[in-house]
Amino acid sequence: MTTPQLIAFGIILASLILFVWGRWRYDIVAMGALVVAVICGIVPSETAFSGFSDPAVITVAAVLILSQSLQRSGAINVLAGSIGKLPNNPMIQIGALTLTVAVLSAFMNNVGALALMLPVAIRAAQASNIPTSRVLMPIAFGSLLGGLATLIGTPPNIIISSYRAEVMGKSFGEGGGFGMFDFAPVGALAALIGIIFIVTIGYRLIPHREGGDTALEDLMQIDEYVTELAVPEDSDLIGKPIRELVVLADGDISVVALIRRGEKELAPPWYTRIQSGDHLMIEGGTEAIAMAVEKSGFDLATDRNISKESLTSDEVIVVEAVVNPGSRLEGRTAGGLRINSRYGVNILAVARQGKPIRDRIGHIRFQVGDVVLIQGAEQLLYESLNSLGCLPLASREISVPGQSSYLPLVIFTAAIAAAVFGLVRIDVAFIAAVVVLVATRLFPLREMYDSVEWPVIVLLGAFLPVGAALNSTGATDLIADGIIAIAGGMPLWVMLVTIMTISAVLSAVINNAATAVLMAPIAVSVANIAGVNFDPFLMAVAIGSSSAFLTPIGHQSNLLVMGPGGYRFGDYWRMGLPLTAITFAVAAPLLVLFWAP
Repeated sequence: MTTPQLIAFGIILASLILFVWGRWRYDIVAMGALVVAVICGIVPSETAFSGFSDPAVITVAAVLILSQSLQRSGAINVLAGSIGKLPNNPMIQIGALTLTVAVLSAFMNNVGALALMLPVAIRAAQASNIPTSRVLMPIAFGSLLGGLATLIGTPPNIIISSYRAEVMGKSFGEGGGFGMFDFAPVGALAALIGIIFIVTIGYRLIPHREGGDTALEDLMQIDEYVTELAVPEDSDLIGKPIRELVVLADGDISVVALIRRGEKELAPPWYTRIQSGDHLMIEGGTEAIAMAVEKSGFDLATDRNISKESLTSDEVIVVEAVVNPGSRLEGRTAGGLRINSRYGVNILAVARQGKPIRDRIGHIRFQVGDVVLIQGAEQLLYESLNSLGCLPLASREISVPGQSSYLPLVIFTAAIAAAVFGLVRIDVAFIAAVVVLVATRLFPLREMYDSVEWPVIVLLGAFLPVGAALNSTGATDLIADGIIAIAGGMPLWVMLVTIMTISAVLSAVINNAATAVLMAPIAVSVANIAGVNFDPFLMAVAIGSSSAFLTPIGHQSNLLVMGPGGYRFGDYWRMGLPLTAITFAVAAPLLVLFWAP
């Protein structure tokens, strides 16, 4: 083994360990790997940042923007809203929800498709008296299955297509990469069989977690966590902003209402100055409330009847929302973000993995999938949730979209058609669609930038040159030799299952896009050594990378439903393992049939 190969293996191994550890974000790890690779000389400095101009990276960014424009338009919401009209039968409800998510995710970002259907699924489960845990995991897995069917269904497909073009020495989107629907003969059928399994058998394998349902119910039980305090005439806090009271309690309380001269103001801004005779209704854990009372010197006022209804009005509401991947809350605390002063809302409680949290709220570092209880003025609240990157779990009333609401869908469809018929390259077609949306003001420029998952873009841009270094140093050939030594004498479908299995195992612990970057050159090397067509091997990587059904950290869709469903880490493999086996069992012979010749 040469020195460059040792360096390449060391960088990749260190990156994988850091990905799994999760102490640093994967984009930071990827950038660090790139810097080390350049310093060590296995990535030329002049090509260090070439990954950021790669057509695959540009296409992924464009797909994310177009997906968000579809979500925002409301046109797809009509389809989502029709689910509630179906019969209250578990198989019918779960089947319709899962199939709808799968179809949407074939053309949208997986997480975006899931986000559209998540409130609908929760409402449908409650209406049909189905445990929420039995519904949410199926639609999360459905979003992954749907991505198998098209080029734009998931980032690994785009990466695989781009790498194929590079190997063939052709341009991406001009005969070098896979076409828009080249994935469909295998991916669509595998997805369909997977959905049938989920609807008939799979959802029954999911543990009945009452934690998700009871956590959401407990989260709304605010009454016993609200205390009314009266401001005495000699208080040191008179003339100071409400924020000072919150600071005294280490940020672990929320001032949910201010009563002044008989008039109640719900969710008062933190800059509101305290006056003598004010009554403040505060919400928080027992210890936080006790601390606030002790340090402020305010008097307890227990003569009023405090109820949940007293904390809401026609203008001020309390809603549950889930922390999305890429949310501004992720990895940060409510105190550090200054939620009230910046966004004008109060975080009243948090639920994580089915367990409500009320104490030390100001110090909780939020995670993807956390369910938060938020109070604020209705119009401001939903805008704040959008800015924070949180998804409300209560379905808002679906209005019938106007003609302009369908224009983003028309523009997106036109871009797909232009790419399919070879009029322009797919990356150019999608970027052109983005430009049209922004130029016609159908999609605000600020939201365009906010809709891009920049950590994913940085991961791809930084890791593509590192993945290329594996190939240029010959490290991929060494790995391929090891795979050939194990499965080389076996039938082609066994080798393909081996590639899919390795890809799936990696995707269970690291980002699936990173898995595709690492596995694509290895798959081609295995095919070259075996003397067979490399197309089915690349397709095997795409399928394996997107089959992240085994753990909640395998894909953002899995994390998104973890909190609302009340799932534990070990719940996913119960349905995920047989679903993975079925997907591979269906895909392997189809890959041989369609791509081996």
